[in-house]
Amino acid sequence: MIENDKIRAERRLMMSELFSKIKEVTEIPAISGHEAPVRTYLREKLTPHVDEVVTDGLGGIFGIKHSEATDAPRVLVASHMDEVGFMVSEIKPDGTFRVVEIGGWNPMVVSSQRFKLFTRDGREIPVISGSVPPHLTRGTGGPTMPAIADIIFDGGFADKAEAESFGVRPGDTIVPDSSAILTANEKNIISKAWDNRYGVLMVSELAENLSGQKLGNELYLGSNVQEEVGLRGAHTSTTKFDPEVFLAVDCSPAGDVYGGQGKIGDGTLIRFYDPGHLLLPGMKDFLLTTAEEAGIKYQYYCGKGGTDAGAAHLKNGGVPSTTIGVCARYIHSHQTLYAMDDFLEAQAFLQALVKKLDRSTVDLIKKY
Repeated sequence: MIENDKIRAERRLMMSELFSKIKEVTEIPAISGHEAPVRTYLREKLTPHVDEVVTDGLGGIFGIKHSEATDAPRVLVASHMDEVGFMVSEIKPDGTFRVVEIGGWNPMVVSSQRFKLFTRDGREIPVISGSVPPHLTRGTGGPTMPAIADIIFDGGFADKAEAESFGVRPGDTIVPDSSAILTANEKNIISKAWDNRYGVLMVSELAENLSGQKLGNELYLGSNVQEEVGLRGAHTSTTKFDPEVFLAVDCSPAGDVYGGQGKIGDGTLIRFYDPGHLLLPGMKDFLLTTAEEAGIKYQYYCGKGGTDAGAAHLKNGGVPSTTIGVCARYIHSHQTLYAMDDFLEAQAFLQALVKKLDRSTVDLIKKY
């Protein structure tokens, strides 16, 4: 009984620490092309545990762990730093803004939400997305689905001149204003940006857990930029580092509440298909064998979107790739819901995979 109480207390402490880490990383504001705050976070987290930290030409950041092994394969493990958001496209004479979406948004989740607008000089300005109250739709045929370009963003300014006096200009970024909270059962978290601060935390935790360990591969671990606007950073980092294996680390939409694949709490994902990437047989065998050996809880997942693996696998003559992921409900919105246990399963899985990727394993994956 005492032993069980001790185990429960240790788990509560571990989950409390994990929640604090998740809260910190998800609340960082950073949309595509403006990833500097997350890059600063990762530089601090990676530096003590790797041999060197480098950036690519678009701003991706990676820690390198050199290997003493002969003919060590190059392995690239990459999340992405950016979250979805908006950019000011126009300031109207009445002081309201119109925006362009950065990343994919469902118009149904945009209206009547709080956001933070960041000016060029770093000033943070509260804004909301407007909506039409039902009183104003009477006699007009009822509410209609708005186009994002038509949604009003409102900072309460009297006119365009007042907005500009606070430093607001076209091109300023707008990020969801949302704080991470625990669900009542303390198993799940609700926050913004788990896509893909999940991956950011995954690589920083991987670096810490591998600190001081010798590997059979030359490991490049870090995070790309601009994934949400077309997997752009993956092209850059894969070209720069020329890996023999690429592991994307990303979050996918859960379909459990809609009767589809991806159930929160059921473990990491074996993502065997998405429209931009097919899991090759050698890589699939490696994933499944490693998961079984390590006792990892996993679920099969057929993706409908894409990850950086879709870009990386086509570079440099072809790079065997996969995605180490979890699923979350309601991604690309202010409020995403996901299970902390899934993160722990994915982290254990990623560690097991990286430790096994020596020359013979990589050659087996690439044995066509």
